[in-house]
Amino acid sequence: MKFLKKGLKVVVFLVILIAVLIFVYSKVNEPKYSGELEIKNLSEEVTVYFDEIGVPHINAQNQKDAYLALGYIHAQDRLWQMELIRRIAPGRLSEIFGKDLVSTDVFFSGLGIEEAADKTIASLDKNSDSYMLSQAYLDGINQYLEEGSTPLEFRLLGIEKEKYTLKDIYNVFGYMSFSFAVAHKTDPLLTEIEEKLGKPYLDEVLGAYSKNLFINKMDSVSKINANFSKSVSAIMDQMPVPPLIGSNSWVIGADKTKNGKVIFANDPHIGYSQPSVWYQNHIKTPDFEMYGFNIALMPFPLLGHNKDYAFGLTMLANDDLNFYIEENNPKNEGAYKTENGYKFYETRTKTINIKGDTDTTFTVKVSKHGPIMNGIISHLEDKRPIAMNWIYTQLKNEMLDVSYGISHSNSIDDFKVAVSKIHAPGLNVMYGDADDNIAWFASAKLYQLRDSLSTKMYLNGASGKDEITEYLDFSENPKSINPKSNYVYSANHQPDSVRGKLYPGYYQPENRTKRIVTLLEAKNDFTKQNVAEMLYDVTSSVDHNIAHDMLQFVAKDNLGASEKQAFSILENWEGIYLKSSIAPTIYNRFLFEFLQNTYKDELGNGFDLFINSQLQDQVLVSQIDRENSVWWDDVSTKNKIEIKEEIITTSFKNAISFLQNQLGQNVESWTWDRVISVEHEHAIGKAGGLLRKIFNVGPFKTVGGNEVINNQIFKLDSTGIYKITSGPSSRRVIDFSDVENSLGIVPTGQSGNVFSNYYKDQAQKYVDGKFEKMKLNETEIKKSENVLILKPKN
Repeated sequence: MKFLKKGLKVVVFLVILIAVLIFVYSKVNEPKYSGELEIKNLSEEVTVYFDEIGVPHINAQNQKDAYLALGYIHAQDRLWQMELIRRIAPGRLSEIFGKDLVSTDVFFSGLGIEEAADKTIASLDKNSDSYMLSQAYLDGINQYLEEGSTPLEFRLLGIEKEKYTLKDIYNVFGYMSFSFAVAHKTDPLLTEIEEKLGKPYLDEVLGAYSKNLFINKMDSVSKINANFSKSVSAIMDQMPVPPLIGSNSWVIGADKTKNGKVIFANDPHIGYSQPSVWYQNHIKTPDFEMYGFNIALMPFPLLGHNKDYAFGLTMLANDDLNFYIEENNPKNEGAYKTENGYKFYETRTKTINIKGDTDTTFTVKVSKHGPIMNGIISHLEDKRPIAMNWIYTQLKNEMLDVSYGISHSNSIDDFKVAVSKIHAPGLNVMYGDADDNIAWFASAKLYQLRDSLSTKMYLNGASGKDEITEYLDFSENPKSINPKSNYVYSANHQPDSVRGKLYPGYYQPENRTKRIVTLLEAKNDFTKQNVAEMLYDVTSSVDHNIAHDMLQFVAKDNLGASEKQAFSILENWEGIYLKSSIAPTIYNRFLFEFLQNTYKDELGNGFDLFINSQLQDQVLVSQIDRENSVWWDDVSTKNKIEIKEEIITTSFKNAISFLQNQLGQNVESWTWDRVISVEHEHAIGKAGGLLRKIFNVGPFKTVGGNEVINNQIFKLDSTGIYKITSGPSSRRVIDFSDVENSLGIVPTGQSGNVFSNYYKDQAQKYVDGKFEKMKLNETEIKKSENVLILKPKN
């Protein structure tokens, strides 16, 4: 008995000791939100007020001190995130994660982002405000790197600290630009469809449709391997930093609001992760003020507002990336054919350092069009040299001046000048101000090819006939400034025409755009709360119509009781995606079965990629409407040509059978929340187990779905489980009649430090559609409990 008591005391003592050690460790390593710190290179004292959600309100006497303070404060909350994002473009993820990310490193290091950064930095004006304030910001980061606590992730992975430089900032610009691009996933697949299946298949996918299609039963079809597209897609999917995807924004003019002032709304759609993408901060000096949302390692915000104006963005989705087939010299593969004879490839030798393994070295060939993808994508079936021509690396890069300019504008004219310098990625930049101006700018370097070419197909690199013929002046870009409608909007849809033609791109279907316009047209007395509710809207403008269209072709005479019940539920659906809704569960499984029975027999390995692309989203309504289509026939069946009614009836019955096996016989229990959820994954938390519990945030049940305003993006697949991967990376509402009480929220929290109280404090509120106040009132800010004083060090 005494032995047991002694043993119990030892166990209790050890538990208490471990708890105390964890508590002490967490306190030592949490960010410092109050007290005093001495910082080198400050000219005067800086006061930082941290509000209830951990947003720093930085009060300084000059901007250089303010940005130095921002760098320090940003690093103490997000140093791990900064470390991850700076490693992508130069191919340095394998150094910390090992061989699993070698293909990712080879791919990104071969794109030319680093080389473009070197070229840009060499030509920068070292006396410009954007340059000097960026250097001050980097100084702050590096001082924290030297003197602050080491993030837990650094210790777990054995990461050695290295100073941050301007090149790291430009590498982040490059990654951001590439993650916006879509052509790298879709152009190779489309080319393969044309080359292996034939032009009729391609024409239907791209929207060209003839009512007199002749369907010729094929004995066999060439396999679609989609190695190129699938490889790039897989690389983007496994990134430890989320890709940028879409977005909503609208700005309501003064005459359409209850209080007679502009209301601005924006929610950029980005891959969910922990830490979340944006870092909120509020800078105030005697000559400057901005409440901004910054990406890691970016000194200037891409989203922001003050008492005078607000700005934000969505993805333009223009096609700024093309692929060229080069023709090697048959006598020397180190050279390729041009319209002026053969020219030698530039070669770049790269080395990837791999944690726990031998380093790997490879060589990238680069033609005048760009890097040859065959050398940086493994297992590429196509042996033709395929060069990637990307506007981002081809043209002058002024993105540092852009981000500085949009956050330092004094008028709508200043703002317009800043956004005119954007070359890539293409952005819809949204604007509203206290003087009742509203605007939308399609900001990108647009270009022209000869009329007969499609930017979605491989181009001929040897002939000289497929080159870009002209870059357009910004004055020709689509835009809208103070329109008669009293609102501007953007949801990644097709922009207005350029030179009388629709500009090519990878635009999203009409779903969100149609819903936004419907809601904006319905009222002329909008309030801040109305707009906040719009951002959380979960009604699809088209999904119920698509469901109704498909149901028309289901053979109802052959349905069982459960199938009839499901049919009725779907028939009466109004497109709403609530947790308790049953129709979304039925619809999304029905949709998957329909797509599988329509496309998989021809697309093979490219099927999963295609059905989760905007190509499928765009063609879906037209495909359902087609009575005759080359895609209806199942090429795997012999001596039979399937028709639309067979495909749709089979798909519906398969969907109901699947759901009965997955969720039970009771159709009323097939609620949406049983199949959909969201979890914000940390790069280390992806390992699962205890690390998942420590680092990840969630999972949560939620509302919404693909292409509703509260866009909860998931992939359709065979599992019937919808794991949300992306969505609004922030929600913001700025009302210029009450600008000091504008609303904002991020998916998890302000801090990326797991020991911070602000690591996940906004997560449940975000899921519930609630908001926090984005404070601008000085008196209120100065009541903050946490105040950090940064003092100049000798």
